Amino acid sequence: MDLSTTYMGMKLRTPLVLSASPLTEDIENIKRLEEAGASAIVLHSLFEEQIRDEAQELAHHLSFGTESHAEALTYFPEPDDVRSKTEEYLDQIQLAKQAVDIPIIASLNATAPGSWTEFATLVEGAGADAIELNIYHIETRFDLAAANVEESYLQILHSVKAAVDLPISVKLSPFFTNFAAVAKRFDDAGAASLVLFNRFYQPDIDLEQLDVIPRVMLSTPMAARLPMRWIAILYGHLQGDLAATSGIHKATDVIKMLMVGANITMLCSALLRNGIDYLRTLEADMVQWMEENEYESVAQMRGSMSQRHCADPSAFERAHYMKMLQSYPH
Repeated sequence: MDLSTTYMGMKLRTPLVLSASPLTEDIENIKRLEEAGASAIVLHSLFEEQIRDEAQELAHHLSFGTESHAEALTYFPEPDDVRSKTEEYLDQIQLAKQAVDIPIIASLNATAPGSWTEFATLVEGAGADAIELNIYHIETRFDLAAANVEESYLQILHSVKAAVDLPISVKLSPFFTNFAAVAKRFDDAGAASLVLFNRFYQPDIDLEQLDVIPRVMLSTPMAARLPMRWIAILYGHLQGDLAATSGIHKATDVIKMLMVGANITMLCSALLRNGIDYLRTLEADMVQWMEENEYESVAQMRGSMSQRHCADPSAFERAHYMKMLQSYPH
């Protein structure tokens, strides 16, 4: 049974990849994930706000009090006092590369070009195998046209690609007027992969405190329907790879994503619920299903149920909407 796949030019043992999450913040967890069967790991994200805030903090430390005396060298902080999130992240890349043999992908959570280009070069120098640009931004300006938002996203990719030689994936949200056109533009701009989709965490209201609060909710299998639909539509139309994320909880979810055209499936919520060793169950269940249905490899099934190969291509488009509503029992 050949479970291998390729992703951004990397040969992976299976399509089971860890997405950026709290599980990938700890080196011991990363070791356990490899032992349990993870074929690659996306490290937890470093956020643009962290880089920006720490740069301001460092500037404050280096200038505060120096006007008191020309030789007041003691005002300068000790290196350990200003150790940055950036340095910690780079150290983790190096430690992870030393600890495991599977690819390590750095995750940069960006909203605008700028410091990301410099940081991307540091990530490359630390030994990362690839970079995932996690573009997590909700535009709220009423005077900014959608085309300008798309251009700003593309500029992030262009600037990072110009700075490094690493393959770059782009993790996107589905909230575009014409996602097919946006996907094609990122593909034409050189994205090695599109990761579908970024799941925005919605705020909630605490009625006791009358305050807006963050509330993290793990994904459910229902969330897989959206990336499955779009991967099926995009398969065969792009040069780059396709990664499915969100809602993947069972081996059958993995298989469905592969059949519509995904190169890999990314996991997070399923392991947060069931533990790292659940990876072994997913792989064993995949093998069992493939044996029972006479599939010899992942390559054999990939794209077999995409829009391009589906007997009813409209099932992935609007025409099926009417059929579903009419078929619902009254």
